[in-house]
Amino acid sequence: MSFRKEKLTKPIYRWAKSALPAVSATERDAIDAGTVWIDGGIFTGTPDWQALVDMPPVRLRPEEQAFLDGPVTELCAMVDEWRVVWEDRDLPPEVWAFLRAKRFFGMVIPKRYGGLGFSNTAHSEVVRKISSSSVVAAVTVMVPNSLGPGELMLHWGTEAQKDFWLPRLADGREIPCFGLTSAEAGSDAAAMTDTGTVCLGEHEGREVLGIRLSFAKRYITLAPVATVLGLAFKLRDPENHLGRGVDLGITVALIPTKTLGVVQGARHIPQMTFFQNGPISGEDVFIPLDWVLGGEAQIGKGWTMLVTALAAGRAISLPSQSAASAALCARATGAYARIRTQFGVPIGLFEGIQQPLADIAGNVYQIDAARRLTLAALDAGHRPAVLSAIMKAHATYRMRESIERTMDIHGGKAIIDGPKNAVGLQYRSVPIGITVEGANILTRSLMIFGQGAIRAHPFMLEEMRALADEDRKRGLTAFDEAFWGHVAHSAKNLARTWLRGWTGGLVGPAPEGVSFVRHWRQLSRYSAAFALLADLALLTLGGALKRREMLSARLGDILSELYLLAATLKRFESEGRPEVDRPLVEFILQKGYNRMGLAFIGVLDNLPARWAAVLTRTVAFPFGVPVPAPSDELTREVASILMAPSSQRDRLTADIYLGEGKTDYALKDLEIALERVTAVEPIARRMREAKLRDPEAALAAGLITAGERERLAAAKAAVDTVVAVDAFPPEAFAGRERAAAFAEDPDPRDAEAEAAE
Repeated sequence: MSFRKEKLTKPIYRWAKSALPAVSATERDAIDAGTVWIDGGIFTGTPDWQALVDMPPVRLRPEEQAFLDGPVTELCAMVDEWRVVWEDRDLPPEVWAFLRAKRFFGMVIPKRYGGLGFSNTAHSEVVRKISSSSVVAAVTVMVPNSLGPGELMLHWGTEAQKDFWLPRLADGREIPCFGLTSAEAGSDAAAMTDTGTVCLGEHEGREVLGIRLSFAKRYITLAPVATVLGLAFKLRDPENHLGRGVDLGITVALIPTKTLGVVQGARHIPQMTFFQNGPISGEDVFIPLDWVLGGEAQIGKGWTMLVTALAAGRAISLPSQSAASAALCARATGAYARIRTQFGVPIGLFEGIQQPLADIAGNVYQIDAARRLTLAALDAGHRPAVLSAIMKAHATYRMRESIERTMDIHGGKAIIDGPKNAVGLQYRSVPIGITVEGANILTRSLMIFGQGAIRAHPFMLEEMRALADEDRKRGLTAFDEAFWGHVAHSAKNLARTWLRGWTGGLVGPAPEGVSFVRHWRQLSRYSAAFALLADLALLTLGGALKRREMLSARLGDILSELYLLAATLKRFESEGRPEVDRPLVEFILQKGYNRMGLAFIGVLDNLPARWAAVLTRTVAFPFGVPVPAPSDELTREVASILMAPSSQRDRLTADIYLGEGKTDYALKDLEIALERVTAVEPIARRMREAKLRDPEAALAAGLITAGERERLAAAKAAVDTVVAVDAFPPEAFAGRERAAAFAEDPDPRDAEAEAAE
């Protein structure tokens, strides 16, 4: 045995083995889920920015673009979101039929099974466009294509299961739901109380070996209308029928909802959005063993299935919905800030409005930048679990910020519900995105850095595996190799951090031939500082860092900002470096540095080992942690982007639904008003300079022509349409039967009078 291993490594090995907290089976599965990509480079302090820049941008195939332009736009035109939430409480039957006929539920299912065989990018673009029109329709489409029986079947099903189920899921004969969450088990799957017991039972008239189930799931999207349930449960085999012991672990089975004992139909009401969501339960439900997803070989592997599917699903569905909401906010709020006036000027010229308007513009650019980069990684075969958690949490956080800013700017217009409100229903749905597929508090506090530190760190996972090895001799050898590799890595990164910190990032590496070289170098500087601080936090806190969730959350924020800012710069390069986007990119980078700086300060101020904090400050931030913020001039420039029709504004909000095929649509009214108001601005300016406000007086004075007067009148009428809010007569608030009667006859008093005559 070498001197290093015997005299140096062994004492450290013994200490680390006693200090290492127990890692549960569910945690191990979560750690092993997905793959490592650019997040691994960030943890080394030397991310390969060049590979990021060189990655081809996402592209839709012609058939995918045709689907987006055709059936997706047609679907958006079919759905009246106000009618869905106020009257029908569901999508109308013709929409459900259309979704089946056009195979919206089979987007990710390969063509050989009758699905559309779309890429991750196409999946995302479809969800994004539908979300800009209807949250209810978007959720209905996204769930069967993300975490559901179809997605799981593709990866884990037997060939017989695929041949039977996938064609039926693709053409909509079967509507799937997936039952994971129960009253006692949300994020903590290990606390699941839904159980299955291996036993003999009767199925289709004969005795077979199967599973007797007892379960009660809640918050299950599509459960009230589903025909097939994907169910996660803890499986036990007390009589050892399978010869694998008693506790077999979390397992997934596919169960037709018409199976005896399954109870469905009741509905939850998620924030009054009325997509199909509800509880589903079963008592004494017997199923044959071959209904287990993947067959007997996959018994006990349910949690691995779930976290693997989530690693991709979190990167697509909710970021797509968030991107749609951010784009809708940018489009609607920019238009409203230009056409709505107070004190004789557009409200968008007030600096108090320009600040939140600039935030909205920054968010729409950055969310979509990160969404596209993540999709490019997915389409290239990566399954980045840590980055998908970043996307889920921070896309929905920025969506929430955009919608809150939007509500502030729209004021009273946005809080009055009705068909004239372009943003109110989006606001109502915000908590849903924040909560589902893992609540953001948990994701931010535990998953992003906690999973990243183990999964993406170049040595941490190998060290943990070595410490967990029951063969102590083999474990010591593996630990010796990993630990000293870690030490060498940390020493190199310390030198990198010192060099980049003391030069202000001037010597940090940047990709070749890029614009914004200074910013790429700053990201390299912050990456090295993050890697150093992460190592010191892990070294000084060990397993206790798992319980220091505020520290973990701030470290996760730094990791997240590094990815999101890199995605922003990558988008600028991929789109050909449009000069008009430079102020917007600069604004986003300044905001990101500010958030990252505050997160660094939060960790350094609260790290228990003060020597580690002092070392990091001295090496990485000798002149203080920078917390820059965009200048007022830059903020004003960015805000102005959204307040006038332009190709730039169109690029920022591309492929959202603007009311094509509808005559009465709030966002379409805003667009018409913006076009008309900006078109008559030279005429209005001429009148202001002459101190004439009345078009008739201006016409009489020969200042404007009759045609110009008509254009001014048309612009004013368009503005009046947008500024107006809905008001409903008392009859509209009667019971459902009276409300339906009111819809047919808005003034029943007229009918009563006719009857009296």
